[in-house]
Amino acid sequence: MVQSTINKTLQNAEAMCLDAGVRLTVKRKRTLALLLEAQSPISAYELIDQYNVCYSGSLTAMSAYRMLNFLVEATLAHRLNSVNKYTACEHINCDHAHHLPQFLICGNCQSVSEASIRPETLNKLKTDVLDSGFTLNNQQLELHGLCSDCR
Repeated sequence: MVQSTINKTLQNAEAMCLDAGVRLTVKRKRTLALLLEAQSPISAYELIDQYNVCYSGSLTAMSAYRMLNFLVEATLAHRLNSVNKYTACEHINCDHAHHLPQFLICGNCQSVSEASIRPETLNKLKTDVLDSGFTLNNQQLELHGLCSDCR
């Protein structure tokens, strides 16, 4: 992502946090910037290494996880459970409402694309799950395959 787009995204993220009544602190903003700059999802420990190099600091694991959890709760980032990594939300700069995301994860290059699920598809899935007697805790879908570049 080019620097001008990253700056615009960070400004939009600050506005979203302000609207939600939460603060995008300097460290949280730096963390989001690193996620935006990453070519693929990164683990908390990869983030710590990059943060300490880029900002000449010593970010602890506890602080990194706290900041990442904040970004996830603020819908500025996503945790990819199946690979235990984090990625910036692709929709921070959008002006419209978003549906439940599904993540398309390339098994070769580790790139991730974020795609929305149609409400009628999600409703059918929820109905099928409830009919089976199962209760959902997490509705995030992560699909693994090959991206168009790796196919």
